[in-house]
Amino acid sequence: MQDNERSGHNLVSSSDVVGTEVYNPSGEHIGSIDHVMIDKVSGKIAYAVMGFGGVLGIGEEHYPVPWAALRYDVAQGGFVTDVTPQQLENAPGRNDGWYDSRDWEIRTHDNYGIPYYWI
Repeated sequence: MQDNERSGHNLVSSSDVVGTEVYNPSGEHIGSIDHVMIDKVSGKIAYAVMGFGGVLGIGEEHYPVPWAALRYDVAQGGFVTDVTPQQLENAPGRNDGWYDSRDWEIRTHDNYGIPYYWI
């Protein structure tokens, strides 16, 4: 994401978001963004699917986290989130069609205490 930081633009390519590191408010590295999920109708980014744990990608767990739970920190060079390990543990389970289930989305946003992106 450094190219956009230097140019002063607020837009960023999805290819630059993938792999961006994520930190907790204390500055500890907690994971990275694997990919983003975009609402086809509104064009809003709905989720950052984040990888947590593991070594060199082995044993890494992926969790969709509402995009609004992340904020970019220029000084950190990555995203910061207040998401807790307990919220990740309590996140609704996902099946292959999780992204087509409004019920799953409601439970997920409620779990993280984030307003619904579709309202």
